[in-house]
Amino acid sequence: MFASLTNSSLSRRTLLGAAGIGLGAAVLAGCGGPSVAGPGASSSPSADPAGPDFAGVSPAKSITFWSNHPGSSEAITQEIIAAFTAKEGIEVKLVTAGSNYEEVATKFQAAQAGGQLPDIVVFSDVWWFRYFLADSIIPLGNALKAAEVDIADYRQGLFADYQYAGAQWAVPWARSTPLFYYNKNHWQAAGLEDRAPKTWAEFNDWAPRIKQANADITHAYEHPALADYAGWTLQNILWGYGSGWSKQNSFEITCDDEKAVAALTYVQDSVYANGWAGVASKSGTDDLAAGAIAATLGSTGSLVGMQKATAGKFDLGVGFLPGGPVTTSPVCPTGGAGVGIPKNIAKENQLAAAKFIGFLTDPVNTVKFAGATGYMPVRTSADTSSLLAANPLAGEAIKQLDVTRPQDYARAFLPGADQEMAKSIAQIVTQKADVKTTMTSLRGVLEKIYDGQVKGKI
Repeated sequence: MFASLTNSSLSRRTLLGAAGIGLGAAVLAGCGGPSVAGPGASSSPSADPAGPDFAGVSPAKSITFWSNHPGSSEAITQEIIAAFTAKEGIEVKLVTAGSNYEEVATKFQAAQAGGQLPDIVVFSDVWWFRYFLADSIIPLGNALKAAEVDIADYRQGLFADYQYAGAQWAVPWARSTPLFYYNKNHWQAAGLEDRAPKTWAEFNDWAPRIKQANADITHAYEHPALADYAGWTLQNILWGYGSGWSKQNSFEITCDDEKAVAALTYVQDSVYANGWAGVASKSGTDDLAAGAIAATLGSTGSLVGMQKATAGKFDLGVGFLPGGPVTTSPVCPTGGAGVGIPKNIAKENQLAAAKFIGFLTDPVNTVKFAGATGYMPVRTSADTSSLLAANPLAGEAIKQLDVTRPQDYARAFLPGADQEMAKSIAQIVTQKADVKTTMTSLRGVLEKIYDGQVKGKI
């Protein structure tokens, strides 16, 4: 039923990063790329993998940018927009298109059927591929070239996350990884080293000590809110146990194999059998900031907000995600959002959008954005010395980029899969549902999504 990469094939990042922007399907095929079911396949809704031709096109003087302002980024984005307008003479109207990525996506999809399209739109890690399937966005190769954007300077692991069929579909912007956040005061009271646990087994030993030494907290740890993070952060534990939502670089679903069941049983036991963990109803990082828990996982995009919220209350610590009994590294997924350009707008607007995207994510502005939010600098030439001097904790997030792993196809490329994963995990950790039965049911749902919405379109 499911196709996967052959043993001799390269990973999605390596293959497509090496293939280059705008290379045709024949080149990819010559590199021994994946079968038709995997990213990198030769089919694509767009005729030219490099995108529209901008020869003789002049950029529009006014464009619109739809965003949900990830990481409370509206103010810093407006500051960057003002600098861009002063430099290029192009006005950018920043529109709040929703409070989260899903609301932006819903509005963007509705606009395809009628209404005013934006010129730039924020693409989350689980939404951009749907736009590709719907043929509603352009490949960016020619647009970035015409806008004189130095694509070689992007962190290639992040840049390649938006590559498919030899084309570039978005540019990294508000990119993140999960971080392990903890209350250093609670750690000190328990007599623990000032660091994140190296493995979840180690934290299983630490957690009772943390709770005993800090009687005022509700739990030693809180799993992030399921609606937002279950499919994302739990890749960490699944990978640590040697499994995943799907096989690496494949659509073959593995969420109910023996190792996945063991991983998610650990999660369930942390809530019920061992009792040291809870589940956030809204935000684990908010609960940590309030002093109700001792640790949680959260996006690097929450870092600056967390530091502001905890200032004067307790010392905040961050660290890499813990490993598991099979794999200790890399067990951290990439995440966050990029920006892309709709298909059904004027070329003048597309070119202006590409110029702004290059400016928004240039070496200087990516550091400004990171400093204001906690998201990752996306350029390799970015000078982060001032950022790290002002905020040493940001260094942990940046260093963890070197040990990240691309997300499972099942989460990143199956429409709606993230919500289905959240529903299933909710059954396991809030209703004490049988792990094997629940995951087998989820596998059936994910396979149905693949067969009905993805297979035959890629």
